[in-house]
Amino acid sequence: MQLQKSYENHPSGTLYLVPTPIGNLEDMTFRAVRTLQEVDLIAAEDTRNTRKLLTHFEIDTPQISFHEHNTQERIPQLVGKLLAGQSIAQVSDAGMPSISDPGHELVRACIAADIPVVPLPGAIAGVTALVASGLAPQPFYFFGFLERKKKEQAEQLESLKNREETMIFYESPFRLKDLLKNIAAVMGGDRQVVICRELTKRFEEFIRGSAEELVLWAEETEIRGEICLMIAGNDNPEKPVEENFDELSLKELVEMLMAEQGLSSKDAIKEAAKIRNLKKQEVYQAYHGF
Repeated sequence: MQLQKSYENHPSGTLYLVPTPIGNLEDMTFRAVRTLQEVDLIAAEDTRNTRKLLTHFEIDTPQISFHEHNTQERIPQLVGKLLAGQSIAQVSDAGMPSISDPGHELVRACIAADIPVVPLPGAIAGVTALVASGLAPQPFYFFGFLERKKKEQAEQLESLKNREETMIFYESPFRLKDLLKNIAAVMGGDRQVVICRELTKRFEEFIRGSAEELVLWAEETEIRGEICLMIAGNDNPEKPVEENFDELSLKELVEMLMAEQGLSSKDAIKEAAKIRNLKKQEVYQAYHGF
């Protein structure tokens, strides 16, 4: 167990996770600007890209590159600076650090070293697009980027097609057409899909319709810009054949529900308890081996 009191004095510096605008610079918060001004160092996914942001807000804090290709080299360096008392702000190119961007490994390293990690609230493309999509905003399931290859992507969609939550994905405009075809083929042409393009920017647009309608739209459209795609949850998910359940132990039943329906362990335990007409605590104990 570890207890972090973020704003008490610490012998080390603090790692601040600072979100940046996803398009419109006016979405930068006062607190984010102040934090970037006050820290000793900014760990940026792309220092050239972040330099434009810093110049706009007249911030002269030095930067160091921190991206997916140098994490193993940089993490010990950054942790060392934090332990020496320096404070560091981590930023990605756009939006919240660690969401489809580098950062999670640094956060874990800081926690292991008892260095406080302080997140700042701010822009995140998936949730921003979700609330204007018209699809159910809760519960939702954030996935991020799917596999690029068609076969692997289809397998991922197959594992997700019975989820009842709205699903959120990021995608390249160059691969969007193929993704829409895959969604229609795996989840059905009538599954509702919403595309948000160029979120918060001048040419922001939402395209709402069935997977089949959006495939036709993509065939006729030159697609550009940053893409966030949302798929409606399945109102009538397929359930595994229950007569096979009696042959499984409670642990095996929970694991099967997680694998076949894409459920979390918590939801799978709840579903298994319904199937076996047991209390959730009994299934929980059997699954965790208590």
